[in-house]
Amino acid sequence: MSTQNDYPGYRSPTLDVLQREDAKVWSEVTLHTDRGDFSGLILPRSETADADHIVLKLDTGYNIGVRADTVEKIAIHGRKVANYKIPEKEFPYDPKKPRVKLFGTGGTIASRLDYRTGAVIPAFSPGELYGSVPELADVCNMETEKIYGVFSENMGPDQWIGTAEAIAAEIDKGVTGIMVGHGTDTMHHTAAALTFMLQDLPVPVVMVGSQRSSDRPSSDAAINLINAARTAATSDIAEVMVCMFGPTSDQYGLLHRGTRVRKMHSSYRSTFRTLSDIPLARVDEHGVKPFREDYNRRRDDNKVTLKACFDDRVSLVYYYPAMKPDIIDSLVDNGYKGIVIAGTGLGHVNKPLYPALDRARDAGVHVYMTVQTLWGYVQMYVYETGREIMELGVVPAANMTPEVAYVKLGWTLGQTQDRAEVERIMLDPICGETTLREPHNGYLVMQGGLPEVDAFISEHWK
Repeated sequence: MSTQNDYPGYRSPTLDVLQREDAKVWSEVTLHTDRGDFSGLILPRSETADADHIVLKLDTGYNIGVRADTVEKIAIHGRKVANYKIPEKEFPYDPKKPRVKLFGTGGTIASRLDYRTGAVIPAFSPGELYGSVPELADVCNMETEKIYGVFSENMGPDQWIGTAEAIAAEIDKGVTGIMVGHGTDTMHHTAAALTFMLQDLPVPVVMVGSQRSSDRPSSDAAINLINAARTAATSDIAEVMVCMFGPTSDQYGLLHRGTRVRKMHSSYRSTFRTLSDIPLARVDEHGVKPFREDYNRRRDDNKVTLKACFDDRVSLVYYYPAMKPDIIDSLVDNGYKGIVIAGTGLGHVNKPLYPALDRARDAGVHVYMTVQTLWGYVQMYVYETGREIMELGVVPAANMTPEVAYVKLGWTLGQTQDRAEVERIMLDPICGETTLREPHNGYLVMQGGLPEVDAFISEHWK
């Protein structure tokens, strides 16, 4: 925590107030301010924080900053300097239980809070995980390995390739199932990449994360971790899956196919949805219950087809009204070899882009069309606009989501630049990224206000 000595000639409002009221860091207090009362634990200020706010940890688990110049009085209730390290306990080994390997990439699953910096520190060793979530020992023998330590926005092709290679090597050793701890923001990108890079899997590969860190009372971390471990250890579904909350409550988790899943809400625990299809299965304390039969099944061998490659000279462009052709031209001029467009409606862009698309084709750039509606198919034969765009070399990508099309195009161009072969690979479904049709229940949006929806919600909401 910085002091006034760090800033010669500068008086810290926070330090002035704390000294005046004789309130120390780690004190349990009530701040009486001109904006109301706030109760909590005074936390140290991180080096990057300003000197104008007192930081409190509320009973809810959230941190807030209270402007020091609004504080009229501080009532001190006690002082608590806690040890927030998760106690490590040796993960018990049971020869009758399956062996599951958990790879860490940086997403927070189980964690503790470092109050010196405000950072959430992952608990990752088997002992830490067992100390945090002892129920894991009822499911499997768990081993862990940290392969990356990055925020999910920093996961990219290099990490996708490294993760795929690590998974393939572990499968070769005869593991029962794989878990990949990952941040939720780009989990659906990595799930798609691993699906394409790891084909004909003999065991489940389950991606798992948490929307809310373990220091918060509403955390989904432990339940997601238990459900993912149960899936990796016992499920018959040998595919790359995302395992996260199903409903907003903790009733069950859902298993989403890696090429059909997307994060749909910034903070809901039930943020992941299967688009244009239904999830693979649900998972809870009773086990894994598949919703469908068309999945790759677990085998007894340890063989997997590894195709870990990626050409990062690919871009994803969302069309917007009045888009200028220089957007496309700049990508071509900068050496990009593939462009995925998320077009309007059935897959459209405006006419001013036509010359740029023509130039892209002549430059050997592979351009694919998806729809920004997320649900539904590209249908470029319906209107004249779509037919004109196809004549410029743009290829419709059926009902691939824009993110999956981006990942698959980069993966495809990592293998070949031949136009006919690129199109063959792109349009030949590998694991559900395109489907012949969408099921009748593959598009359900719960929108309040409708009588039938409100009636359903009132009956099932918990």
